[in-house]
Amino acid sequence: MKLFRLRSVLVFLGLLLTGLGALGADDTSATRTAEKQPINVCIVSGEHLQPGEIVTYVHKEEGKPDRALRFCCRKCLARFKANPAVYLKKLDQLESERKESGKAGVEQ
Repeated sequence: MKLFRLRSVLVFLGLLLTGLGALGADDTSATRTAEKQPINVCIVSGEHLQPGEIVTYVHKEEGKPDRALRFCCRKCLARFKANPAVYLKKLDQLESERKESGKAGVEQ
């Protein structure tokens, strides 16, 4: 009886950990996408992003693909969340400038 209970608990923990690992996989994937983002400035403050201080966030909007974004701090992330349309438009402009000139706000 104790062996059955122990086995059940171990199976449950294994399933739980597997499920948690799957949830984390999306975050890791989004983080990798954000790390590849060529814009190296915070879209809120305009400051250059410093490795080790970057805050990564995945913006989800119904009917549109998820966007992995990087910010210089949590304060800027909060400002973004308060009005994402303004900052997404700014990001689109930066990306457009980057494509046109190959220099604006991008890592070289």
